[in-house]
Amino acid sequence: MGLLDQINEDLKQALKNQDKLAAQTLRSLKSAIKYAEIEAGHPLDEAGVLAVIAKQAKQRRDSISEFQKGQRTDLVEQETAELAILERYLPAQLSEEEIRARAQAVITELGVADVKGMGAVMKRLMADLKGQADGKLVNQVVRQLLSK
Repeated sequence: MGLLDQINEDLKQALKNQDKLAAQTLRSLKSAIKYAEIEAGHPLDEAGVLAVIAKQAKQRRDSISEFQKGQRTDLVEQETAELAILERYLPAQLSEEEIRARAQAVITELGVADVKGMGAVMKRLMADLKGQADGKLVNQVVRQLLSK
């Protein structure tokens, strides 16, 4: 079963169970996928759907961060719950240690010695870790490794 099919099935189940939060989140996700398909001019493949889900999850993480700054715990809880629903469709996220190991391997492979080469390392690493790690965390780890 494809990712889009799974989302549709989960939406049906959420509606049957009267799970309003899940239904709302999945409808929002389907809308974002449909919008991306219209922009692309063709139906998205699995990688395209996964990219939309990752983008939606990133938006939720950013919102959580901003709502925490504004001390809006009610909105933080809602966004956290929506993020948990979206993360069910994403590949397992790598730990900081796993990201650090992969980043060190790429740095060694490219022969980068200082922060000036960070762009090349990030480009390569984000392509390898697509959907498996948050870009902010990857950036932070690479910056730490290169500033030693």
